[in-house]
Amino acid sequence: MRIQITPHWGVSQDADHSVDTTELLLLLAAIQESGAIAQAARGLGLSYRHAWGQVKRAEQLFGHPLVDAGRGRGSTLTPLAEKLIWADRRIAARLSPLLSSLASELEHELDRALPRKPSAVAPLRLHASHGYAVAALVEQLEAAQLSVELRYRNSVESVSGLARGECDLAGFHVPIGEFARPAARRYREWLRPGEHSLIHLAVRAQGLFVAPGNPKRIRSLADLKRADVRFVNRPEGSGTRMLTELMLARQGIAPSQINGYASTEFTHGAVAAFIASGMADVGVGVQTAAQRFGLPFMPLLRERYFLAVPTALLRQPSMRDALALLQSPKYRSCVAALAGYEAAETGRVLAVDEALPDA
Repeated sequence: MRIQITPHWGVSQDADHSVDTTELLLLLAAIQESGAIAQAARGLGLSYRHAWGQVKRAEQLFGHPLVDAGRGRGSTLTPLAEKLIWADRRIAARLSPLLSSLASELEHELDRALPRKPSAVAPLRLHASHGYAVAALVEQLEAAQLSVELRYRNSVESVSGLARGECDLAGFHVPIGEFARPAARRYREWLRPGEHSLIHLAVRAQGLFVAPGNPKRIRSLADLKRADVRFVNRPEGSGTRMLTELMLARQGIAPSQINGYASTEFTHGAVAAFIASGMADVGVGVQTAAQRFGLPFMPLLRERYFLAVPTALLRQPSMRDALALLQSPKYRSCVAALAGYEAAETGRVLAVDEALPDA
């Protein structure tokens, strides 16, 4: 049984004047791609009259045009219509991981309420910060009918939860290079040699996202001190927030010097969407998110993403099956195809002391 929860939003002035954005946004995106209302309507299986009526009703509500249908020039979206599309992408980037996590929790709550077959295997409980390799792993585990209960948590919450027995796998990431030791110190508080092992998931690139065309001419972290530059951050406890703090401290930049430092988004994708929609000029995240939102990316460093696991659990059949999938060519190819990701060691099992520099 699978539960799907998707964001849904509408716009209204009163009970008699409202717009459900679901179909409207699909139509606007199709017009943007095709350059013609008629062609967009056909592609969505709508009549031209219905599509045009939907646009006009929305324009009446907003009191502003959404489509510029010039003769002989096709149809183009107005800045307001483009802003609506970006708003939807931003909502999806911010909420989809949270809703996926909630859906997974509900699935297993319902499953526990149903009579359990004697052969049923308890799901692997995965707590991890949202990442593209993690999302691909969950997708492939479910496709292989390996039950997994996913909860998106930041890196510190995930690893501390593992130490308390709240999950079976905990995702976190550690930079390669000069920041490896102070980052490792934060996680070794909960990871005990012998009791825990680490599964190498991927190496990935972290860097600066900037607005399309980089109009502020941002080149490095030093530009974050400029008064005209708006920054968007990640929340406290996230691995990327910790990494940002380490890099800024290395350059002698105080958070109080940065415009927007207190503004946060939950995921890499949400940071990218925030910047792409014009709400900020720069943020820090993984290259894949920048690529998916059409943003320039300036690499700062590479990091390793791990899944921490109780060593004893590695001997259990469900974990052995999950590890075999992690080590499979199919999953490694999937990770390697992500922009800024490397999969040469994906699935390798390491001791805590072997993977993390001694604090």
